[in-house]
Amino acid sequence: MNIEKATVHFTDNYLINPTNPISVNLIGAGGTGSKVLTALMEMHHSLVALGHTGLHLRLWDDDIITDANIGRQRFAPCETGLYKSVALINRVNRFMGTNWKAETRKFERDCLGKQPENAGASIFITCVDSVNARFEIADMLKGLNGNNAHINRGRYWLDFGNSQYTGQVLLSTIGTIRQPNSQKYATVENLPFVTEEFGELLKQSEAQDNTPSCSLAEALEKQDLFINSTLAQMGCSLLWNLFRNGFTENRGFFLNLKDFRSQPIPVAQ
Repeated sequence: MNIEKATVHFTDNYLINPTNPISVNLIGAGGTGSKVLTALMEMHHSLVALGHTGLHLRLWDDDIITDANIGRQRFAPCETGLYKSVALINRVNRFMGTNWKAETRKFERDCLGKQPENAGASIFITCVDSVNARFEIADMLKGLNGNNAHINRGRYWLDFGNSQYTGQVLLSTIGTIRQPNSQKYATVENLPFVTEEFGELLKQSEAQDNTPSCSLAEALEKQDLFINSTLAQMGCSLLWNLFRNGFTENRGFFLNLKDFRSQPIPVAQ
């Protein structure tokens, strides 16, 4: 009798038993990114309490806090005029005693085509609203894996994206992750980039209006109040399960907050 095996992806071994805190690049500190940061702060504390080395995070964003950001994003009125990345990281470090870092610039190549300094990390998390930024980041991640033995070798890319009421989170591997031999599961060593699998859909969405909002009311016409926080919690739960369970059957999900539906994306090809 042949029993069909469940298809899973096993977490890279280094993330389970690291010798140093896992390096994370969080790219984007807006509506989703600011809330992902809070979830990662909670994740770091929980991992350390369980005997793990935790996370060391670097937040990339060159935006300045405006009045339109207050309320929907994790900012206070007294922080208006500050860099988003600096305000958020200072707050986390004071709150948790961490030594996380802020970068007041975009995660992008310079005018000479060089990668930014401090670009290396094991996990990349993107919360950007630009289609072009996603494709550029994807191209950069493909070039960051020169030394496979380095502890900061890129291993995973977790991408968050949304429109007014809908969104998606997708986990990708940067290169291939060696999988153990398993009699119980069928394993997948490569999870495709969002730009490879949904590239055409991303390009079609490029025509949508992404102009900055001048007020909270205007911002809420473009994105529902709770779409960012819901995506942040569910997406970080996927990452948390990689650490706690050591494998995942799903590599992301689609979410429709208007009718409260979510659809998992299995790792099976």
